[in-house]
Amino acid sequence: MNYQKHETAIIDDGAKIGAGSRIWHWVHICSRVIIGENCSFGQNVYIGNDVKIGNGVKVQNNVSIYDQVELEDHVFCGPSMVFTNVINPRAHIERKDEYKKTLVKKGATIGANATIVCGITLGEYSFIAAGAVVAKDVKPYALMAGVPAKQIGWMSEFGERIPLPLSGEGSFECPNSKKTYYLKSDQLLSK
Repeated sequence: MNYQKHETAIIDDGAKIGAGSRIWHWVHICSRVIIGENCSFGQNVYIGNDVKIGNGVKVQNNVSIYDQVELEDHVFCGPSMVFTNVINPRAHIERKDEYKKTLVKKGATIGANATIVCGITLGEYSFIAAGAVVAKDVKPYALMAGVPAKQIGWMSEFGERIPLPLSGEGSFECPNSKKTYYLKSDQLLSK
């Protein structure tokens, strides 16, 4: 075993877990999960069977990652945030063949108590504010807040707010990383 596992954690046979990952109290990882290297899963995390998780992902306490969710490298999931996998659940109707795929791209952050409705993509380095409810695709670097979530700004890869408008033209150099961001129409690009 090349990862750390707390004695209360349950890891079903067949789960693939990368080197250097840390699995804390009362975590349950199902059998068909693929987890990259150097990930961290806080207390009371559940990871369903049809889930793929990249390298360097951090999942805080009380998060359930259900079937059909994929997290690329360096995604952050804040405490008690929620993923869904069925659009129209009913207790008396089984809809396991109707799960919708959710993709969270590299470097995205999802704040505490946010809800991600299934069937969408969160763009690279997007930032979902605490408590937001996201039901539509999110652009790379977009800062989303509210219920329903709306774009209120842009975020750098470093995690700092970029002082550019939501659309138009402009550029910004991050004082921390020295990376430059370019706004073209309503898309933010980096070099």
